[in-house]
Amino acid sequence: MLRAELHERDARLVQREQRLEARATAVDEQVRQIEARDHDLAAREAELARRRAEVVDLEEERRRTLENAARLTAAQARAELVKVVEADARRDAAVLVRDIEAQARERGEERARKIVTLAIQRVASEATTESVVSVLHLPSDEMKGRIIGREGRNIRSFESVTGVNVIIDDTPEAVLLSCFDPVRREIGKITLEALVGDGRIHPHRIEEEHDRARREVEARCLRAGEDALVQTGVAEMHPELIALLGRLRYRTSYGQNVLAHLVESAHLAGIMAAELRLPPALAKRGTLLHDLGKALTHEVEGSHALIGAEIARRYGEDEEVVHAIEAHHNEVEPRSIGAVLTQAADQISGGRPGARRESLESYVKRLERIEQIAAERPGVEKVFAMQAGREVRVMVVPDQVDDIAAHMLARDVAKQIEDELTYPGQIRVTVVRETRAVETAR
Repeated sequence: MLRAELHERDARLVQREQRLEARATAVDEQVRQIEARDHDLAAREAELARRRAEVVDLEEERRRTLENAARLTAAQARAELVKVVEADARRDAAVLVRDIEAQARERGEERARKIVTLAIQRVASEATTESVVSVLHLPSDEMKGRIIGREGRNIRSFESVTGVNVIIDDTPEAVLLSCFDPVRREIGKITLEALVGDGRIHPHRIEEEHDRARREVEARCLRAGEDALVQTGVAEMHPELIALLGRLRYRTSYGQNVLAHLVESAHLAGIMAAELRLPPALAKRGTLLHDLGKALTHEVEGSHALIGAEIARRYGEDEEVVHAIEAHHNEVEPRSIGAVLTQAADQISGGRPGARRESLESYVKRLERIEQIAAERPGVEKVFAMQAGREVRVMVVPDQVDDIAAHMLARDVAKQIEDELTYPGQIRVTVVRETRAVETAR
């Protein structure tokens, strides 16, 4: 019994040893396979390294071949490529900027044109001009001798007291009063009317009537200033400013009454401010006072814009109003929308047909200079000043001036005209670049 169990145990031990040997053999086989794979991987890595080295050599050889063919090094070729790309990018950017500017300008001009047109349509203005000479009608030519007096005593006394020149010529039943100061001329006219109506003309009466006429004109000026405030809807103002504003009733600029011009400009500025959703009151106030300094240009030296701004500041006007006054002729750079509206209203009122007159000589000289400015540019073939100098047509040679240069030419000509010339309104510069292809059929 015991022996049988021992034999059974030996048999199991033998089987176990056999299984262990089989497992050891399998493990050895796996080790050999792994070693073979490692060897294969090492061979592949060596092959890849060899091929990589060959590729590097081929790339270097190809680069040297390209450099020899192009006669450029890689750094030089890279710099040349960057330069070409940069030039193309700059040109594309210039074209894009030009298109964006054109679109913005077109939209802005359309909006501005609409606002200005609406403002002009809503303001009705007269187209009359005034002169610096007043005509006084007499009841008879006999009155001329009484005005002159014995040995010219009366006329000398009148001119000395009033500061107005009396011109007596062959015109029947009329004399002319001439003076550079319109207020003084109006006082002289009222004085002489009173003297002629009364019939007593001598130095003492001249002084009395002159004092009365001076007080009457001052009262008229005050009423004219108050009427201007009522017409424009401007709030209360310092009495001195109202009086100065009223004095402009007798002041003219290129034949246009200055006070009427101020009232008209204030209405225009108020309408444009309302269209832009800005406070109309401030725009009206600054525009109504923008030519205030013209009331004192005969007494104070300097630009009327700066004189008016100083007076307005002295009498407590808002700084926005003062800035609009001093900037309306660009003595000071405009820094507010109110100042720009004052400039626009001033130009519209002064530039509209019938508002002002100027001498033919200065008009012709301005047109000639406008054409000369454009003709001096390279590539310009012909120049035409059209619409009474409101537009300049510039014909260019298409082979010398491309589309981008045409835009730059228009901008440069407009800028030079702005810098050199003084003119009412605006001047449009149009550059025409025309290409024609002509063939003959036989």
